[in-house]
Formats: sequence, structure tokens, C-alpha cells
Amino acid sequence: MLVYGTEVVILVEVEIPSLRIIQEAELDNAEWVKSPYEHIALIDGKRMNTNCHGQLYHNKMSRAFNKRVKPRQFAPGKMVLKRIFPHQGKAKGKFSHNWQGPYMVHQVLT
Repeated sequence: MLVYGTEVVILVEVEIPSLRIIQEAELDNAEWVKSPYEHIALIDGKRMNTNCHGQLYHNKMSRAFNKRVKPRQFAPGKMVLKRIFPHQGKAKGKFSHNWQGPYMVHQVLT
């Protein structure tokens, strides 16, 4: 019993009622048999909504990121720099260089 005089109900029991919840709600057998299937359909619908929301969020984030990407055209004879990423072994600390090079472009591949 809690402080307020009611029993503890687990959140899962609210979504998919147990025998105790069914007895408290005084459901008859027909409703009790029908309700788990309705709950399963409801859970599948929530799962689909969550999946669609996740895909929409992913598309929105990729569009926002791709807006800032600048297309670059490389041509033979141009000088370029190579970026050193933090996870590479050549990154030696916070005051080290972020770029290697300059390098000359000899051939452009697709």
C-alpha cells in the first residue's frame, strides 16, 4: 500500500491488463479476451508511428547537414590539403595541425 492507501500498479499492467486489473475493472470474459488483441494492435500502431517519426527526423537532420556542404571541383594541377581527423593516429593533440599537405592533384576519379 502506498501513502495514499492505493496499491501499486506497474505501467505494463496499465497497457496490458493482468488478472488483478481485470478483476478491479470488473470486465466480463468476452471483453477480457478481446482487449489483449486490441492492445497488441495499439502497440503495433505506436511502433509504426515511432518508426515514421524517426525516419522523418533523420531526413530533416540530413537535409540540414547537406545544406552546409559545399560541392568542390578538383582539377589536375590544383593544390589541396588533407584533413587530419581526431581519431587518426597522426592527430597528436589539441595544438597540432588539422591539415596535411599541400598535395597536388594528378588525376580526378569519380
